[in-house]
Amino acid sequence: SGAGARKERPKPREPAARLEKAKQRSAQQELKQRQRAEIYALNRVMTELEQQQFDSFCKQMQGSGE
Repeated sequence: SGAGARKERPKPREPAARLEKAKQRSAQQELKQRQRAEIYALNRVMTELEQQQFDSFCKQMQGSGE
């Protein structure tokens, strides 16, 4: 019965460690969201730039074709 008594001992709770882990997790999520937003913004800028370059290229082709 000695082994059984030892198993009964309650585990020490670590709320501080748990809170810290949760804080880290939310910080990582925040970082991920910010990075995703930046990627979207960059993507939009690059797409617009590409479109502008394509337009000017088309104009050049039209100009040289005449």
